[in-house]
Amino acid sequence: MTVTKTSVLVLDCAEPEALAEFYASLLDAEIQVVSDPDFVELVGHNGVHLAIRRDHGYAPPSWPRPDDAQQAHLRILVAHGDLDEAEREAVSLGAMPMDAKANGGLRGVRFYADPAGHSFSLAVPPRNEPAGRGEEAP
Repeated sequence: MTVTKTSVLVLDCAEPEALAEFYASLLDAEIQVVSDPDFVELVGHNGVHLAIRRDHGYAPPSWPRPDDAQQAHLRILVAHGDLDEAEREAVSLGAMPMDAKANGGLRGVRFYADPAGHSFSLAVPPRNEPAGRGEEAP
């Protein structure tokens, strides 16, 4: 028997409430009330789970990363034709566009930093995969 599991990506930051508001608006997700003031959870309508944890010594990650460095980032899939609108929305919520040269100029993928400095991308899925389905690893 396999035990049912849910994966949750946890982002560290100095102000979890503010970052949770950013992602709740961007992902159309709901903030879940938890008893720990240093931990906030978000649940999206498509089964997306994200958590934000307070790190009192938090320092934003740097970008671009050295060639041999790896760092996780969120890949948010948007429908074909909606990438420009999704970008406007993300930037209006506080996202900061990253240098397009640093991401290899991938078509249909745009990189940003969230208000706490974490990288994320808005991406158009391959034509045979609708936005909102499972994501590939970045």
